Amino acid sequence: MMVHEMKLQPDPFEVVKNGTKIIESRLFDEKRQLIQLGDQILFRNTINLNETLLVRVDGLLRYPTFSAMFSDFSAASFGGESKSALEEQIYSFYSKEDEAKYGVLGIRILKIS
Repeated sequence: MMVHEMKLQPDPFEVVKNGTKIIESRLFDEKRQLIQLGDQILFRNTINLNETLLVRVDGLLRYPTFSAMFSDFSAASFGGESKSALEEQIYSFYSKEDEAKYGVLGIRILKIS
């Protein structure tokens, strides 16, 4: 079992904290390819890196695009209001070129602390 560290913007951090967000979406890049079922992720709030949340990885969902992944689950699962809002947010972090290169990963999470 490994513990991975990732940063989260304040809004996504809060919806993980309150248990609403159950799927974290990331590029399936080299760093995310190391994640296994049962691993833990320590999320750090980007505005206060000392504020952390610990979650367990309960599922790994591979998709070619964020759009395809967002279509299979409710927007609320990702902590969002709508599929279009989720896409707007995710593409502010990741380029379509990187999405095409790596594919995407949905990480089903369960909050531990």
